[in-house]
Amino acid sequence: MVPAAHPTHWQLRTRALSLPHPGGGPGRPLVMGIVNVTPDSFSDGGRHDGVEAAVAHGLALVAEGAEILDVGGESTRPFATPVDAAEEWRRVGAVVERLAAEAGVPVSIDTSKAAVAARAIECGAEIINDVTGLEGDPDMLRVARASEAGVCAMHMRGTPQTMQLDPRYDDVVGEIRDYLARRRDALVAAGIPPARVCLDPGIGFGKTHAHNLELMRGAAAFADLGVPILVGHSRKGFIGREIERDIGRPATLAERDAGTAGAACGLAAAGVHVVRVHAVGLVRAALAVHAATARAGLSPP
Repeated sequence: MVPAAHPTHWQLRTRALSLPHPGGGPGRPLVMGIVNVTPDSFSDGGRHDGVEAAVAHGLALVAEGAEILDVGGESTRPFATPVDAAEEWRRVGAVVERLAAEAGVPVSIDTSKAAVAARAIECGAEIINDVTGLEGDPDMLRVARASEAGVCAMHMRGTPQTMQLDPRYDDVVGEIRDYLARRRDALVAAGIPPARVCLDPGIGFGKTHAHNLELMRGAAAFADLGVPILVGHSRKGFIGREIERDIGRPATLAERDAGTAGAACGLAAAGVHVVRVHAVGLVRAALAVHAATARAGLSPP
């Protein structure tokens, strides 16, 4: 089943999010703020490892302009050590419940485990964000269907433990676009309405530096899939490498955030609907000016 082109809303469990530029062109993507409740995430592991710190961080991201909060309790960086569902829920349960009650924006649960997703939905989460494309846990489709949550299905080649072991593609943009189209159709066939489906090409998940750049340059190729497109490029290695190429030394975290903001503007021009980032305020500011100058006809074609 192919949904109608140019989505205008992403339907979540209890609300719908308006997509600011359904047909691409000038506009500002929605900004999803990252709340990592992990000791080992690649750029901020341990900084918000605890309920009070994580909740405070989530509320601060909302104050900066986050329109969605994505809460995760298991690192998916390359070669990360997996955790079981009980430990993952111990990390995120109270954080999801508090933010769902206090933040005033939808909360997403970043998990590939159906049991964690189901408990998060019970605590008020609106979105299931699954790096395995809802393929990693055989019960995830049932949970997604029954909960009526919004879902985000991402492309990943392999697992976090294997994904960076010599990933190869003949046509990275075309192959991932085809995979996402198949996942969209599989989710719809499983009983999840297309209005609830979002897709993510999975920057950094089973891709080389060159693959990531090709996906960023080719982001507009995903615009005709008929559902919202989310990109999570924040602070990733390819951004650091491009900055290092320019300045001749390793990029600082602040410089990676600036690079993330610059890339977000390119994604906005390509018609991407949601960007998942750490530095929400910086990215919101960059996107606001990009939208204003694009409306004035100042952006390049």
